[in-house]
Amino acid sequence: MAHPSDPSAAGAGHFPRQVGIDAYGNGGFRFADMSHRGSLLCLPTGMHSWAVETTSQLTLEALQPVLALASQLDVLLIGLGSDISFIAPSIRDAFREHRVIVEAIQTGGAVRTYNVLLAEERAVAGAFIAVENAR
Repeated sequence: MAHPSDPSAAGAGHFPRQVGIDAYGNGGFRFADMSHRGSLLCLPTGMHSWAVETTSQLTLEALQPVLALASQLDVLLIGLGSDISFIAPSIRDAFREHRVIVEAIQTGGAVRTYNVLLAEERAVAGAFIAVENAR
């Protein structure tokens, strides 16, 4: 099984460029005329499968691929699934040290905001936990 912090692990999906998300729900996402099942990291290096399925798995370690690119980012949007929950202060602190704003909200709102910021050519990344039902 791929480790949540390693998007390049064997079996992990990857699309080679960062693109907008056309739809979410049914346990995954649609982008670039493709369907992706499971959670998703949207990075300047592309769209990566992400093994995080619940907020309890949302750790600084799971976000290392994003943190490694922090110098290329202004904003990280975290989609927490269907519910709002707190994220560890260590996550906010680590990104604040790199001057990256962290917004953690429901996946639907995070995806919509990500699409707007990406369309505005802002330096944005997304870490989205997949949901079954789009809201």
